[in-house]
This record gives sequence, structure tokens and C-alpha cells, in this order.
Amino acid sequence: MHERLKASAASYIDSIAQDLLRVSHDLHANPELAFEEFHACELLTATLEAYDLSPCGNVYTLETAFECEVSRGEDGPVVALLAEYDALPGIGHACGHNLIATASLGAALALAHVRDALPGTVRLLGTPAEEKGGGKEIMARAGAFEGVDASMMIHPFGRNMTSFPFIAYAQADVTYRGKAAHAAAAPHRGVNALDGLLLAYQGISNLRQHIRSTERIHGIVTDGGLAANIVPETAKGEFYVRAKDMDDLTALKRRVSGCFEAGAAASGAAVEVVWGEVDYLDLRTNWPLAVRFQANAETLGRTFFPLNELSGNATGSTDMGNISHRVPSIHPLLAAAPHDVAIHTPQFADYAGGELGDRAALDGAKALAMTTIDFLCSEELQKDVRRALEVSKGLA
Repeated sequence: MHERLKASAASYIDSIAQDLLRVSHDLHANPELAFEEFHACELLTATLEAYDLSPCGNVYTLETAFECEVSRGEDGPVVALLAEYDALPGIGHACGHNLIATASLGAALALAHVRDALPGTVRLLGTPAEEKGGGKEIMARAGAFEGVDASMMIHPFGRNMTSFPFIAYAQADVTYRGKAAHAAAAPHRGVNALDGLLLAYQGISNLRQHIRSTERIHGIVTDGGLAANIVPETAKGEFYVRAKDMDDLTALKRRVSGCFEAGAAASGAAVEVVWGEVDYLDLRTNWPLAVRFQANAETLGRTFFPLNELSGNATGSTDMGNISHRVPSIHPLLAAAPHDVAIHTPQFADYAGGELGDRAALDGAKALAMTTIDFLCSEELQKDVRRALEVSKGLA
């Protein structure tokens, strides 16, 4: 019976495709940074209301988060569909979050269309600040995933992939404070804060020679001084540290902190290191759920690239990793651009607002809806999904 439900959900998404794509294009044209996604939140909740649903905004401690539940009022499993909609500084939706939001929105609307025949509950969550800030972890701490039996989202990419080697991540904001002086008339009276930062940066560059292939460190100077003839009194930088899992991340953070301290010691400047409130965890893909997603997406004409053929250098991070440690989760990738177009580039942003992006949003909505139906209608799949999470936690 649930195959008919899946066909009905997919057909409904086709019938509302123009509405969904208007949302995607609107988000794309109005990119907003982490925790500032007010237009996106309003647009998505207004669209839900237009389809006679009742979303709630300003939830789980975040102004730009929202929640909307769909059910026929009976007990049963709960599936969370996650919508991201923050963008990147300067290059907008170069990660395609407009497509993520549209796919989850479309899936939720399709599931609402068949809700009378659907056991359980669908919880659409608008999750801000994936690019920076860890919105999902903040929401999880506030209870957003309590009672959730499975969590799903898609992410645009240059290939179709069931999973991806997402690793743990931490952010550090670093401030060096020295003493201003005239750089020509009295340089001996100054303490150069920029020297401290650049010495730390160079130390980190040297450290990169001696870290694992699964580890990454990268940073930028966000404040290097006011003028070349003033010894910089303040210098600031932002650094990202990544590792395979939380244990490796913790160890690497200590080594990076040593570089920051060394810059201070060598320059005489004081240093303040503020690590982000949220560390991103590695992604634990729930494979029974992921296999069902791939099968559903393949019925839409998508061919998946084998994970074991991916370049060993390919990696990234997502706060969906934090959720995957709590509840069974999938974060598959759908091609929204040619495979040689990298995400976080202006070129990918162009594709995210074009025809390939449109198709990814609609196919993502269909595959998410169909996989949700598979899960809610199959006690056997629910059992396999629960056991897979227990195995990933070492409990079975």
C-alpha cells in the first residue's frame, strides 16, 4: 500500500513545483548569514501557512528557527525533516542551502497531502546557522529532537552520493593585543599584535606538515591593524580545526592552541582564544535508512557515485553530525551542478539558482518524502534503523 502513497506524494510535488521553485529562487536571491535568516524563516513559514499548516517560529531558543508538525493525530514514529537556509559571506548560496530548505519543505507538504493514510508524525524543522554556529546542536540542547525516531535532509553537491566523509570541526576566534606606537619614529615603544597573529599562523602552517590526512586547519586574518605606519595594537583571526572524530579533534585543538600561545610569547602581545560554543561532530550515517533513500532517488533517474571511489582528500563538516549521534540520521548528496564544480564557489552558487539546482530540490523533496513513507510504514525498517544507531554507539 505504501508504494501508492509514495507515488501520490511524488505526483503532488510535481503539482506544486512552481510554488516550491519560487521559494528556492527567492531564498537564492536574498542570502542571509547565520542567525540572521529572518526573510528565509518568514518565507518558509508563510508558505506552510498558505498550504493550511501551522508552523511556529522563534523556537528552541533561536529567532530564525521554526517547527511544523504533520500528523493525523495518532501515536507513532516521528521523522524530522531538516531545512537549512543560511548562506556564505560574499558568495551567497554557494553551498545550495536554498535547495535544502526547498527539498524539506516540498517533502513536508507532500506528506501533509497524504497524512490521512500515514502513520506517525513528520516534524519539519527550520535549522539556522549551519555554516557557522551549529544551529542544530543549539536546537537539540533545547529539545528539538526529543522523541524523534529518524532525521533526514539532503545536501546539493556535484555528484549523487548516499553519504560523505563529514568530520568533526571546531572554530576559534583569536585576538592579540599589543601596544600602538609610531612605526617609524618610535617602533621600540610598540608591541606588535599582528606579529603575534602571524607567528601563530606560520606555526599552524608548519603544523600542517605533521597532522593526519583526515585533519585540516585553516584560518584568515580578520583584523591586521589600522595603518602601515602604526604598530598594530590589535590583531584578530578566525581559524577552523577539523579531525576525524571528537577524540582526534580535542587533541588537535590542543596543538593549535600551542601555536596561538607561541605567537604571544614570541611577540610579547597578549592573546585571547575563544573556541566556539558548538563543536561539530562527525557524521554517522544510518545505512538502512540511507539505502532506502538511494533506492527511492534511483527511481527518479539518479545514479549514485560510490563512496569508496571518492578522493581521499574530499571532506567537510556539518552540524547534522551532532544530530546523527543522537538519532538515526541521513545526509545524502544530490547533484545540483557538474561534478567538477566545487561547492563554496561562485560557480556553484550560480548552479544552485539554475535548472540543475531546481531539479535537485524537486528530486530531493520526492526522495525525502518517499523515504519518510518507507520508514513510517515499515516496522521492520524502523527496527533495522534503531539497531544501526545502537551499533554506531557501540551498544549492540
